[in-house]
Amino acid sequence: MQSLCQLQATAADSGLGLVPITDAIRPRAKRVIFMCMSGGPAQMDTFDYKPQTGKKKHPGSVFPFAQHGESGMWISELMPETAKHADRLCVINGMHADTGNHAQSFLQLHTGEKLRKRPSMGSWISYGLGTENANLPGFVSLNAAKPSVYSSVFLPTQFAGTPIGTNGEDMSKAMIRDISGNHLPTDLKRDQLDFVQAMNQSHLQTRAGDPVLEGVIESMELAFRMQSTAPEILDLSNETATTLQRYRVGKKLSVGTCRPTDFGRQCLLARRFAEAGVRFIEVNHGGWDQHNDHRRDLKANCETVDAPIAALLEDLAARGLLEDTLLVWGGEFGRPGLIPDDGKDASGHNSNGFTFWLAGGGVKQGYVHGKTNETGSRAVEGKVHFRDLHATILHLLGLDHHRLTFEHGGRLHRLTGHEEAKVVHELFA
Repeated sequence: MQSLCQLQATAADSGLGLVPITDAIRPRAKRVIFMCMSGGPAQMDTFDYKPQTGKKKHPGSVFPFAQHGESGMWISELMPETAKHADRLCVINGMHADTGNHAQSFLQLHTGEKLRKRPSMGSWISYGLGTENANLPGFVSLNAAKPSVYSSVFLPTQFAGTPIGTNGEDMSKAMIRDISGNHLPTDLKRDQLDFVQAMNQSHLQTRAGDPVLEGVIESMELAFRMQSTAPEILDLSNETATTLQRYRVGKKLSVGTCRPTDFGRQCLLARRFAEAGVRFIEVNHGGWDQHNDHRRDLKANCETVDAPIAALLEDLAARGLLEDTLLVWGGEFGRPGLIPDDGKDASGHNSNGFTFWLAGGGVKQGYVHGKTNETGSRAVEGKVHFRDLHATILHLLGLDHHRLTFEHGGRLHRLTGHEEAKVVHELFA
């Protein structure tokens, strides 16, 4: 698969509309694992501690917090395993977005655009960097419920994410479609593909620079190569019972809004894909939309993701991968706080102030950036918009968000859009 750097050499002839990236940025990370918590995690009951102040109780944290690690980072009792890695976390408590509507904010988180279809962040990164392993795609999406998570839209189709498990599919049975088949021996399948590709190449000569046809050719070649590599990565039978237990593989908690996503299997697969050279891996856990039964459902969601995240952090660090793997955790917005002891247990949406955290990949450890006001209703210090987060992730990978562009419909597009985006250098180690 050709990355942007490779494609630039032939951009003038191909009409791809590529803008050269001439100012080198030292990459701190080689790959990204994005842990998407769709629905809006309640930041004040996970990583943004808001104790009661004054005589009158106000919206704030309703679960106990404690300080962890040498950094003394405040983390909720709902995340005890993740809290053991407090000194590896870089928490952003000043996140904000444009809208509190799920669909639009989820789209903006993934694509930079809240209304129109645009390539996903993973597609942009795959386009910019390609893959480290020619036998695997540059972008893999696990347990996605919406095509916007992995769509390349107008980018060449070979940069789309490869979805594994969609719409609640049993992750233990999820595979990559159309890469397996025992109808022919491998050598005959190669001959068959060569015949088809010869016709495709002949057709391409009459449609020079057709990105769709070129993408089909690339995808068919990649699918053939994946036959020998991908099934092995998806097969967890060679993992020890201890490892499977640490990741809670197979545990499918279903309580209220909490979805049975087998998040542990996703995290273990993410580690294996990262080890194999995939650039961008997204894992998904839905159901953080606690409009009712806030305490019960939030507890279930945290219980589902806590141990697998800790296991992933532990394994990446032990294998020397954490230093060049960027972990990103968060959802499309946060939630307003509850007032303790008022008998109410429902929360809404809050896009004005919420939390993301990063780890590895060249970011500070045991560090908290930004701040919300005393009720957590809005970011007041160190504000970071989704555009800024995107620009920062690209910068950590050695990509300039101004120059990672693609021409479509007569104008240049980029992940961060046409409004100003800033790289948050304060997060860098």
